[in-house]
This record gives sequence, C-alpha cells and structure tokens, in this order.
Amino acid sequence: MNLVVNGDAERGPGGNAEPVGTVAGWRIAQGAPALVGYTVGGGYPTAADPGPARRGSRFFSGGNSPRTALVQDIRLPFFGPVGRAAVDAGRVRYRLTAWLGGYAGQEDGARLSAEFRDRAGTPVALSVLGPVTAAERGARTGLLERTASAAVPPGARTVRVLLVFTRSGGGTSNDGYADGMSMHLTATRGHDK
Repeated sequence: MNLVVNGDAERGPGGNAEPVGTVAGWRIAQGAPALVGYTVGGGYPTAADPGPARRGSRFFSGGNSPRTALVQDIRLPFFGPVGRAAVDAGRVRYRLTAWLGGYAGQEDGARLSAEFRDRAGTPVALSVLGPVTAAERGARTGLLERTASAAVPPGARTVRVLLVFTRSGGGTSNDGYADGMSMHLTATRGHDK
C-alpha cells in the first residue's frame, strides 16, 4: 500500500501549466504548484522524455513561485506484521521513491523528504531524495528515479512528507518536476537466538 496520497498528481484540478490553489491529498505550505499534463508541450516533459515507465497523464511542477512546498502528515498504519512492536524492534523497513527532474540545463529542482516523528511529534529520522541536477539529467528535460530504503526508526508513529520545488535562476516558471512518489512499509523477520 502506497502511504503517499496522490503521489502521481492524477487527482484534483489542473492538467495545464497554470498554478492551482488546492492539490488533492496535500496541503500547500508555500507558493502555488501546477499539475501539468504530459501533453502540454512547450518545453515541459512529455511521454517521450525520461520519466516513469507507467506514468499517468500529469506530474507536479513548482508553478510560478520561486519556492513551492507541499506537505502530507501520514499516520503509520499498524496492522498485521507491521505493528508497533515490530517498528519498535526495528523489524519494519520503508522504501521511499520519487521521480524528480527539471528543464534542460536549468537547475530548478524538486526535493522529497520524509521526516519520521514519535508520538509527541518529535523528529526521530529524516530521509531526503533529490534534487536531480541538470548534469545528472544530461541537461535534458525529464525525471529520474530516486529511492531510499532503511528501517523505520523505533518509536516512529507518523511521517511528514515534504515536497519542495525551488527555482534556481531567472525566468518566471519554477521548473522543478516530480511524479510517482510513494512510500511502502515491509516487515522483516526477526532473528531468534
């Protein structure tokens, strides 16, 4: 089960390159993002550019703001083998995945972070993906996959997912892009002594 709601930009308003005031599943903390269709063209990523193999019809961009930030606060789902005792014993792993990118040789970028918090809301661990640089993209418009995997920290009860788009240079568009964001939990077997 993907814990990130609407990590593929498929739900809610948008579809063109215009900024939106709401994004399904996310709280806009700063700026005004855009949910851009892969058919918009005009320099935005298309289905022919690097990106998820099974992409939907849209992706996230930073809109026209110098800095755009979207947030989700997720309660960890404790059921079956992924229970509190398993988390606290270090027997649950997470895998955080995102496709991140930008436009041509520009350094506008997107960063996805997952901050695990205990029941009091105190941060106990942080995982960060991106941004993907223009050099990593070969100065080509597109999105590249980034992943991180580790044990869910003992005591974690929630995770704050933060998606930040940053415009690095001139122009009016914030050409940081993101798509295919997910977080999955997996229980591991303990070792008997």
